[in-house]
Amino acid sequence: MAQLRDRLADSDEIAAARRQKTQVVYQALVATYGLRVWNSNLDPLAELIMTILSQHTSDKNSGRAFSNLLHTFKNDWLAVMNAPTDQVAAAIKSGGLANIKSKRIQEVLAEIYNRYGSLNLDFLDTLPLQAARDILNSFRGVGPKTTACVMMFSLGKPVLPVDTHVHRVSQRVGLIGPKVNAELAHIRLEAQLQPEQIYNFHVNMITHGREVCKAPRPRCEVCSLQKWCDYYHQVFLPAQRL
Repeated sequence: MAQLRDRLADSDEIAAARRQKTQVVYQALVATYGLRVWNSNLDPLAELIMTILSQHTSDKNSGRAFSNLLHTFKNDWLAVMNAPTDQVAAAIKSGGLANIKSKRIQEVLAEIYNRYGSLNLDFLDTLPLQAARDILNSFRGVGPKTTACVMMFSLGKPVLPVDTHVHRVSQRVGLIGPKVNAELAHIRLEAQLQPEQIYNFHVNMITHGREVCKAPRPRCEVCSLQKWCDYYHQVFLPAQRL
């Protein structure tokens, strides 16, 4: 990771330009979609499980799987950890990849229980940000995006999740380089924002990616970021002139 970061490092001039563009785009997104108010619906452990379930599926499907998991095991994470894996898979079937996710959920629960003697991650809120981040990242199968979701959505910390929408829009607009992967994008984009901007940026970028800057065909003709977007000027406009 360090070698990739060094190889793709921007010059000081380019880094400064991207920071400035990120600030302009942030303001444009707020003007388009408004300011969002953070609120936490899940404790850190529940958010961790919910995020695992959300991988490679829709919010609707993962939400149904999470609700069914809680109902099936009566809100008891210890029961989830100790149940036959096929029973957990059956409970989360609506979320897709149930056989893989059920095993991953049980492994994470067992790792937390073996380390801390209970199934509770509330203590993360009392730790320095990086220490809490390191703990989450240390669990097998938990990467930067999952960690960031727990830190931001459950604990309200200034940690930016980079999902497919945030990554795609950031590259098209030119907030990150074309070869910067999602893992490195967490570091770059976070550094280009003020801590208090991170939640709004994340939610508004997802909204923009779902409604306007779609994959594979963005709706450039109605995009509020046209003025600053590399894709709009380098790809969309030239295609219109053909």
